[in-house]
Amino acid sequence: MNRRRFLKGAAAAAAAAVSIRVLDRPALSQEPKAVGTSKAVLRLCSQEGIVPGKSLKEKVEKLQKWGCAGIELHGAGPGTKAVLDALKDSTIKVAALCWGSHNGDLVSLDPDKRKKGIADLKIALERGGEIGSTGVIFVPCFHGQSKLPPEELDKILLDILPEIGDYAQKVKCRVLLEPLNKGETFYINRIEQAAAICNKLNNPGICLMGDFYHMSKEERDQTQAFVTGGKWLHHVHLATGKSRIAPGQEPHSFIEGMKGLKLVGYQDFCSLECGVRGNRDEELPKVFDYLRKAWEEAVV
Repeated sequence: MNRRRFLKGAAAAAAAAVSIRVLDRPALSQEPKAVGTSKAVLRLCSQEGIVPGKSLKEKVEKLQKWGCAGIELHGAGPGTKAVLDALKDSTIKVAALCWGSHNGDLVSLDPDKRKKGIADLKIALERGGEIGSTGVIFVPCFHGQSKLPPEELDKILLDILPEIGDYAQKVKCRVLLEPLNKGETFYINRIEQAAAICNKLNNPGICLMGDFYHMSKEERDQTQAFVTGGKWLHHVHLATGKSRIAPGQEPHSFIEGMKGLKLVGYQDFCSLECGVRGNRDEELPKVFDYLRKAWEEAVV
């Protein structure tokens, strides 16, 4: 498909839509996305727990040897000094901090829980800024963590996120809303739903990410999904759609999604969040080579 024709069609479709729907309900209105003008780059990385090694420094050294660009850390990550020491003398950067939902506390009706959740997210954002992280991954709630309907959760996020987004900008980081499949949450399942919130807030401190595993279950068109994420898209998780296993270890094509990344001029990290079959020291280099080949085949 012609790149210019595709982008023109995507913009027209978005402009024609009065609103998007979240779980078959009216949602926040969505405006067309500006398309990136930069040439997209593939910056591969992995969550720290996937990479074999007795220390963070050893994991960083292996990722650099395998030609990767970054490492994704769990929670708020270890202390700032520990991270910076591990990265010293390497080309590896910190991708996202995989922080999660904090037990759904940020959307809790208990004011003390909500206050504590917001405070802890700010601490994670501070840490992210100190170590140069792409952002802090945030899931409002998993199943069982909130009994509120999606409409009420929308109201809470629109209430709390502006101030959090301003704080994220202050500490040079960002919140990354992560859509999950319906098996894990009833709220925010598709990139367009997260993008609607980002568009409504229009705050550079509140952005989003995509995950190929969840997208394979929820998105009809992965290319269009990433285009819809547009300028708000700042992180991607890599895994197969069936078993959440490493790319290349079971049938799953990443090409259509990668076309979307190229169309928006994606500049941030693509990180493994998956299981790995076999010896990881042997298999992970093969996984990264598989992804580089898919990137080359994703022609737009």
